[in-house]
Amino acid sequence: MKNIYVVTHTQSVHHIENKVGGWYDTGLTPQGEAEANATAERLASLVGSAKPDIFSSDLLRASETAGFIAERFGATVELMPDLREMSYGKAEGRPQEWLDARQIPAPDDNRLDHRGGIEDGETRREFAERVYRATNAIIERPCETQIIVTHGFALTFVIAAWIGMPIDAAGAVSFPARPGSITHLRLDDYRRNRSVLRLADASHLEGSHAVEGNAAPEARR
Repeated sequence: MKNIYVVTHTQSVHHIENKVGGWYDTGLTPQGEAEANATAERLASLVGSAKPDIFSSDLLRASETAGFIAERFGATVELMPDLREMSYGKAEGRPQEWLDARQIPAPDDNRLDHRGGIEDGETRREFAERVYRATNAIIERPCETQIIVTHGFALTFVIAAWIGMPIDAAGAVSFPARPGSITHLRLDDYRRNRSVLRLADASHLEGSHAVEGNAAPEARR
């Protein structure tokens, strides 16, 4: 039995500044730190006595979230750049309105290779390929309990990789999540089914003001 818990990083400075995230590297706000603590406690109740391996995007908002989780478990964190959020190139760190005014929606006939009007940003295919690569490398590790800390849009491709969705079919898929959410993936020993037992659960953060709802721009994640 393998259990993987995928966490979206908690509130970051670029959220409250309404700036484009991507690879723009801001840390957690005080609220984000409190949410990371609450997320760590929730994970401890889910994981129980198991000793998890913990993996994280190397961007500060994710690695700081992972640090709170690792401290709770007395574990270390392996940083993986492939778990980063989608890159928005020269738009990163600019006001969200700057990107909104320039972004071009993807055409239905080729959503994977569209750059959105930002010539140095990643395509969805490039983004998916590296997140798939990281996810598959983690799955192959022998540890039966794993925690992945990543970003709101990257979560979509962690799940897509987990369920075996071909990248060519991932042009329109989306699993929205707010900061600090937990998704529980399980591989059973008998049928070898890859289940999604819990999707983007943030019930442990009830009462906390959400900066990003499900309809928030992907660039802010």
